[in-house]
Amino acid sequence: MANVSVAAEWQLLYNRYYRKPEIYRMSWKHVELNRNKVACAPFGGPIAVIRDDSKIVQLGGESAQRKLRIFSSSGHLLGETIWKHPGGRLIGMAWTDDQTLVCLVQDGTVFRYTIHAELLEPSISMGQECFERNVVDCVFWGNGLVCITETNQLFCISDFKNPNPVKLADPEIEDPPLCMAVIEPQYTMSGNVEVLLGIGDACVLAVEEDGVQQLGLEVLRGPIQKMAVSRDGQWLASFTHDGRLLVMTSNLNEILIEQECESALPPEQLAWCGMDTVLLYWDDILLMMGPRGDPVRYFYDEPIILLPECDGVRILSNSSMEFLQRVPDSTESIFKIGSTSPAALLYDALDHFDRQSAKADENLRLIRPSLPEAVEACIDAAGHEFDVLRQRTLLRAASYGQAFCSNFQRDHIQEMCKTLRVLNAVRHPDVGMPLSIQQYKLLTPSVLIGRLINSYKHFLALRISEYLGMNQEMVIMHWACSKISASLAISDATLLEILLDKLKLCKGISYAAVAAHADKNGRRKLAAMLVEHEPRSSKQVPLLLSIGEEDTALMKAIESGDTDLVYLVLFHIWRKRQPLEFFGMIQARALARDLFIIYARCYKHEFLKDFFLSTGQLQEVAFLLWKESWELGKNPMASRGSPLHGPRIKIIEKAQNLFLETKEYTFEAKAAEEHAKLLRMQHDLEVSTKQAIFVDSSISDTIRTCIVLGNHRAAMKVKTEFKVSEKRWYWLKVFALATIRDWDALEKFSKEKRPPIGYRPFVEACVEADEKGEALKYIPKLTDPRERAESYARIGMAKEAADAASQAKDGELLGRLKLTFSQNAAASSIFDTLRDRLSFQGVS
Repeated sequence: MANVSVAAEWQLLYNRYYRKPEIYRMSWKHVELNRNKVACAPFGGPIAVIRDDSKIVQLGGESAQRKLRIFSSSGHLLGETIWKHPGGRLIGMAWTDDQTLVCLVQDGTVFRYTIHAELLEPSISMGQECFERNVVDCVFWGNGLVCITETNQLFCISDFKNPNPVKLADPEIEDPPLCMAVIEPQYTMSGNVEVLLGIGDACVLAVEEDGVQQLGLEVLRGPIQKMAVSRDGQWLASFTHDGRLLVMTSNLNEILIEQECESALPPEQLAWCGMDTVLLYWDDILLMMGPRGDPVRYFYDEPIILLPECDGVRILSNSSMEFLQRVPDSTESIFKIGSTSPAALLYDALDHFDRQSAKADENLRLIRPSLPEAVEACIDAAGHEFDVLRQRTLLRAASYGQAFCSNFQRDHIQEMCKTLRVLNAVRHPDVGMPLSIQQYKLLTPSVLIGRLINSYKHFLALRISEYLGMNQEMVIMHWACSKISASLAISDATLLEILLDKLKLCKGISYAAVAAHADKNGRRKLAAMLVEHEPRSSKQVPLLLSIGEEDTALMKAIESGDTDLVYLVLFHIWRKRQPLEFFGMIQARALARDLFIIYARCYKHEFLKDFFLSTGQLQEVAFLLWKESWELGKNPMASRGSPLHGPRIKIIEKAQNLFLETKEYTFEAKAAEEHAKLLRMQHDLEVSTKQAIFVDSSISDTIRTCIVLGNHRAAMKVKTEFKVSEKRWYWLKVFALATIRDWDALEKFSKEKRPPIGYRPFVEACVEADEKGEALKYIPKLTDPRERAESYARIGMAKEAADAASQAKDGELLGRLKLTFSQNAAASSIFDTLRDRLSFQGVS
């Protein structure tokens, strides 16, 4: 009998059964659909209602001001607002995939609302031409919109997340189209939206951004007055001028179904019911037509709105919400009148078992080979049911049959129970999301959780995410932000305690994000208290800066040891505070101070000097000045007696004075003094010689250059001023004279007095200049026989080298010299003779 009562509610269309259970009795009051524009979101989403300003209606006790009201699918009010937008008549409204309500007005402005009727800024414009020419009709899909103006020009927004209006090709028609439909971009070959326009001729115009095509010329016998594209974009249902329903391919090349309708008047609504049938609605009749067979008629004494879903159609009336769908195969196999399928016998066996009838065992024996399939069918049928008692009975039948199956995967029932618990929870009238199991799978649990929290159903969202083993952070975060926005009357301390009690439920949750929301809502003290609980410095520190807690931010950044964070705080404080205040803040914090100094040394010398002066580190200022003098010297203009050398000298003298004020830096003070003196002398030399070759060279190089240029007086002056030692003076002058090959002057210089450096430098200077004859003048004057031997060897005089080596009686020296003349047999023989004569060991 139970099977009979279930199947009695079904309607047969050819060989398929359809059912239309009532899901809700609408809880709203005084809502008449025929007086309003209505937009219903798919997947059991909200319903937007606003009085239709294109109709003349009797207001009665209603306010003349129009209200935009948003209800759940069960009729519970979610939010309302007064509609006071300029721009003319409301042309259309619809819900996007993320449940944002988009409303298009006559001047082409698109206003957006949340499900709580809160206006989202900014509004979107369809362009200047829409503003000037007025929009007369529009079609929405997913996240897009197509509108047509009074001049029959089409404009499109493909994605409201990136709202760039695009003008489509000109359809070049004079009269407004009879109907309009859209093939979504993901179903077209070009990847762009395709707009179908039914015009007065026996064809349909397909309009894209780059062109217009005429479709259906070979298959249509007259104009089309109503169109609807299937969800997958492959099929087009249309109502013709002579009262026929045509189902064609979306390119209008082939007619798949052609049936006569009961009226030649175009239906008010035309919609697909899944992918199997098409619904046509006139004033009081809903006609369901399939590929074959007589249509099914449903009669209504009140207006309805058809809401297509992926697996059926929701039917909204003033008083109820129904769901028209094809009866699932599993349900049909169980409840069809006279069914003897294994699933039906298993369901019947449970009924006999409950009545303690022995026929239960008989049924089980009959379906033993097909028992797993019967159990699976009962589980599947339970998932498609909206009635909780019927779900429970079907699952009990599946569990009963599973007890006799050894090879059935036992987690299927548990998974279905889990899914149904979620679905039943969101289907409750207080929540108002009448999702079918197919819609739930297509929507995914994560999106469902997001929709629940947007509806402020946080507790239910939390329970579902916990039940399904999902991350609860998103739910708790959204609840915390919503709680802050709605708790203006609660003190910060009390609200903090409430928030922390819930936030601690989720490990790793971002306290900083909640604190940022509190700051955005003007509760800076609460934000500061919340951010104290954020364990991640990378999130904590930036927020502390944004709420003005620079001291705390600096302390937290230093504690983290992250130099990037410390620099972030330093730069922020640097911009906001006075220099002395900034210096005082970082002076006591070693890491911050050191990082600031490292940065400022590279980029901010003047600011760093102010810092060192404020902290009494005069020597550091002096070092910076000294460095500046060198940087100034790198200026390409600082040459040929440039006046830039004057400031350099003054900077060095300033550094010298600063060094003098500190007892520990007397050496640096003296060095700075001499540097300034040398730079001044070099500057004078460049002026006098007109050669930019002195500045920034060393004292030795300056003396050498003066001698090379023949300016011996200047060289002597440098020697005297900087107290250059005699030995150093002799070295410099010897090699300088050798450089200019002034051998007479060199010889004269060697005879002035006994050189304090000896004669070896004279020899080396001559040898390096490849003047062996000049070198011979000085080699005999060498007192050390070893030096004489090596010097003779350097100019290739083997015999003299051997004689000198024999005087030194140095076997190791003889060995080195022999190796030096290894290519000279005569020389080698001389060294062998000396070796034999002196019998030096170790010489070969």
